Amino acid sequence: MKSKLILIFLIVQTISVFGQSNRGSIFDIADFSKKQAIAEWLYSYDAIAWWTTDSVMKQDSLELIRLGKEWFCYQTADNNWHAVYGKYDKNKFDLVFHYLVNSKNAVSRTYEPVDTIILNSYSRALITANKQIKTLRDSVNISFNQYIKQNADKTFTVWIFPAFQASNHAVYGGEFIYLIDQFGNRLLKDDSYYQGQFRAFKVDKPREIWLNYRELEKPTLGSIFFVWYYKDYFTSIKIDNKDYVTSTIKNDDGSYSWIHVEKDRTGQNK
Repeated sequence: MKSKLILIFLIVQTISVFGQSNRGSIFDIADFSKKQAIAEWLYSYDAIAWWTTDSVMKQDSLELIRLGKEWFCYQTADNNWHAVYGKYDKNKFDLVFHYLVNSKNAVSRTYEPVDTIILNSYSRALITANKQIKTLRDSVNISFNQYIKQNADKTFTVWIFPAFQASNHAVYGGEFIYLIDQFGNRLLKDDSYYQGQFRAFKVDKPREIWLNYRELEKPTLGSIFFVWYYKDYFTSIKIDNKDYVTSTIKNDDGSYSWIHVEKDRTGQNK
């Protein structure tokens, strides 16, 4: 579902004039729009991963034992998605499963080969990124999801976020974002953010929840993705930043809009 930024910004102006004291701070809508677009793309990637993983788990056990951790999805110019599963070993990727998800979300296994440059470079980029948080991952009892995209300049961006836990907990507080060179071997930039601890909400009953990011002026990509991913599980999810509270509202047509409300001078927080 797409969100409606223009609608929300008008709502924010209305609330600011009639319901909030004006502190003079300006919400960075350009920064938010960029992160929101990435979050929605990651949400689509996640759906492709779920659909194809369900199909993978139904396959022959002799094929399943060949799988490693270097599976990934990618989107082609025709708007079709591809998901590949296998293992990177001895400097090459052993392709076991290749799934195609078309624009109508139909999932089918295909036996068409995938360019070895794609298979190997994507796999190496995932391995390089995961090495950065190995120590942390080994120290916490949390499962993570990984996402990867090749950029226009052939470099890769890898996102590693907490997954929806098997214990039915939604986790936030750490988001790991890495820029990797086009060959997948070298870390170029680290845009990760970690609060020093992970926090979680039990996904059991609809209710309003607040994400504590009061130390930051802007919503992080991970917090925006969290809201978008779990928006149907809670009645409301609010990102509590230094000067603004960001959340979504559900429209009559089933779509969602983002709303950014400036805090009042009392600095009241949830």
